[in-house]
Amino acid sequence: MKLAILPGDGIGPEIVAQAVKVLNALKLNISMTEAPIGGAGYEAAGDPLPDATLQLAKDSDAVLLGAVGDWKYDKLERHLRPERGLLRIRKELNLFANLRPALLYPELADASTLKPEVVSGLDLMIIRELTGDIYFGQPRGITTLENGEREGINTMRYNESEIRRIGRVAFDIAMKRNKKVCSVDKANVLETTELWRQVMIELSAEYPEVELSHMYVDNAAMQLIRAPKQFDVMVTGNIFGDILSDEASMLTGSIGMLPSASLDASNKGMYEPSHGSAPDIAGKDIANPLATILSVAMMLRYTFNDEANALKVENAVKTALAQGYRTADIVTDGCKKVGCSAMGDAIVAALN
Repeated sequence: MKLAILPGDGIGPEIVAQAVKVLNALKLNISMTEAPIGGAGYEAAGDPLPDATLQLAKDSDAVLLGAVGDWKYDKLERHLRPERGLLRIRKELNLFANLRPALLYPELADASTLKPEVVSGLDLMIIRELTGDIYFGQPRGITTLENGEREGINTMRYNESEIRRIGRVAFDIAMKRNKKVCSVDKANVLETTELWRQVMIELSAEYPEVELSHMYVDNAAMQLIRAPKQFDVMVTGNIFGDILSDEASMLTGSIGMLPSASLDASNKGMYEPSHGSAPDIAGKDIANPLATILSVAMMLRYTFNDEANALKVENAVKTALAQGYRTADIVTDGCKKVGCSAMGDAIVAALN
């Protein structure tokens, strides 16, 4: 099995190092090759997604990504900024389905900003379409009108096949869970999502065992805070999914606990934590590596079809948390506060 390791920027190298430590402890037959992306790609080759990095990703069975971005690159031309490399690799690899599980471990109920009775037992999967919508729609850009005033343009668009493809992923996953899908849109205002709702209703006829519901995105944002356990699988477009999944991360105690998988039609995937590069804490050994380590579990499950080792990793995380190990973002009373590397060591010890 070939794995491309793309540490990226900020805390990316630190958290990826802990994930690699876990992979090595599993003693799997995986060949790992590292390459730069984001700001590191710009520094190495003048491109946030160097050609060699993209080719490595294409030649690999899966990609493990840290995070991209740093304030020092904000003044670069837009196409040279680290985030453009991330968007491009998703598009080039056709990673259309983003899976973001939000699972609250019992030991972290007090770390959530919501009352324990609201979030205890949370187990939610957000399915986000990743290669369409307003992030990629054309036309786009900043233009100057005849009167000299500047105008920004972005285009929200989805075609029927794109919606049907991501909807099928959501329904298939729901069949393995509690058989409930909530499709999030803004069909009362946006024609793009009016089509989204129509296609989801049509698709639901193929899954009679799954209960399909619909919710406007503003209500969904409110309901995630009011009563998050009502949801099983949420499916939505790129921009809504970006926002809702970050909101859901705080239900789990910290965005540092939220892994993600971005899959193509053959389950080749890029696996990364849902958080950013956090340049303000980079190099301080205080970042939480658990989202990245849990992303490794998703990689083992979805791309390598290795459920046994996926469960080993997840159980090791549960064990370390039960033993009281906490990074700074999930500190609770009576815990053992540790740094990034020490948390990685705790997971390896639990594996062994």
